[in-house]
Amino acid sequence: MGKDEEEQESRGFKVQDRRRFVDADDQTAPAPEPEPEAPRPEPTSAPTAAGPESEAPPYVDDDAEQGGFGEMNFSTFVMGLTTQALMHLGEIPDPMHETVHHDLPAAKQMIDLLGILREKTKGNLDAAEEQLLGEMLYDLRMRYVEVARSR
Repeated sequence: MGKDEEEQESRGFKVQDRRRFVDADDQTAPAPEPEPEAPRPEPTSAPTAAGPESEAPPYVDDDAEQGGFGEMNFSTFVMGLTTQALMHLGEIPDPMHETVHHDLPAAKQMIDLLGILREKTKGNLDAAEEQLLGEMLYDLRMRYVEVARSR
């Protein structure tokens, strides 16, 4: 070693590990036990957007049992917005309170949102997605007019 190398080593710093390690034989505290899993609700079938005769219990996704929310795609997004609009139109009960109520301004807002979505996604959807969005929008608009006239 030359003088320059020794000088650089003396300028450095020393690392000393001060962690305490416990031997496996010397452990006095028992390892924590894993908590038992909470029971999971049974899955039910998904509600349909057919009308008031299709009053089904709240939807529970099979994938929710595995900690996920299931596959989210454009069709499930459209169906979620449609379900909210049907709830505001009084066609299906509110899943939180199990009551049917009419909120026409909220229903109109959801229908308008679907209309904007159709406008902004024009040319970017496949045939099935375009058909689903078009049919849901038409159905919701007809139901809205029917409910608005009856009030």
